[in-house]
Amino acid sequence: MLIRKLTLRHFRNVPLASLAFSGRRQFFVGANGQGKSNLLEAAGCLTALRSFRTADSKVLVMHDQVEAGIACEVEREGSGLEQVTIKIRRDGKELIRDGKRVPRLADHVGRYPTVVFSSQDLQLIRGAPALRRRWLDLTLSAMDPEYLGALQAYGRALAERNILLKRADTRAAAQLSAFERALAPEGARIVALRTRWIAELASETRAAYGRLSASAEEAALEYVSPLKGVGPEGILALLESGRERDMRMGTTLVGPHRDELGFLVGGTDARDFASEGQQRSVTLALRLAQAAWFHARSGVRPVLLADDVLGELDPERRDRFWAALDPDAQVIASGTRNPDSALGEWQLFTVAGGGFTPEHGPMGAAD
Repeated sequence: MLIRKLTLRHFRNVPLASLAFSGRRQFFVGANGQGKSNLLEAAGCLTALRSFRTADSKVLVMHDQVEAGIACEVEREGSGLEQVTIKIRRDGKELIRDGKRVPRLADHVGRYPTVVFSSQDLQLIRGAPALRRRWLDLTLSAMDPEYLGALQAYGRALAERNILLKRADTRAAAQLSAFERALAPEGARIVALRTRWIAELASETRAAYGRLSASAEEAALEYVSPLKGVGPEGILALLESGRERDMRMGTTLVGPHRDELGFLVGGTDARDFASEGQQRSVTLALRLAQAAWFHARSGVRPVLLADDVLGELDPERRDRFWAALDPDAQVIASGTRNPDSALGEWQLFTVAGGGFTPEHGPMGAAD
């Protein structure tokens, strides 16, 4: 897949930008806080209408505006050029493809894959479990409509059960039972799909880390869940037996919403024992695995979005990272200085104050 044109309107600090891309390498250079990440964030919204930087879509709309817009002209394998428009309002989103509204996110899943390499990715190892679950849910939902549907249904039932738990009303047993009967099968489906897809991602991660580290040591991705192999009946029994405890705590303490991902380097926990260089290599390997998995699942080569990651790599890791990338993938990258000429030819844009200027002409003139 190639993004040929990208237009932003009232998106974060960008009042209006209309950019035409040529070739497979674009680089946005400028000081921090000027809008480089905003452009990559907008391109990343193509995949699942979600930002890689925040779960709150309201902050994507420029201050004092009611709507933000992202319009893309996409060249996609097997279908030629397609026009995609995303309208973001403070109360929701709207997706339009080739002039027709797409009513369900499930009808969009897997169509426009992008993968973001970000300096924030270290938090996937160092941060809270919720960050790892969010990455996992976004990744699997982007390619599997069944997973997306199960996740949405589970989330609705979980929210309702938690509301009842906070009331701590023992007379609500019948209502709790109804939501538990909805939670159990969807929870079991989520765990089963996670087990299947994480096994594939783990294999790709291990191979990618080997390329990045020259096989100095092995990295592993693990799915950590007490519910693996537990069917709907077993999950239902756990929910029922944990009601009193959950009422005391005011929340549901068992379920896939509490699962974890583990990262290992050389057989030890990457969070506690890996060096910063090793941790960066693990997160890069995870993103490379995500790109390979997206391509295998959808048949569409994802666009790779590298948000200010090149400057954080030592020369050896940087060279291995570029060598590990799919040479036929489009790469849209950003940084505070121009890319090394050894990395090949780039279409360059200068970014300042939410404006984007191609190296050779006025904004949007690159062809």
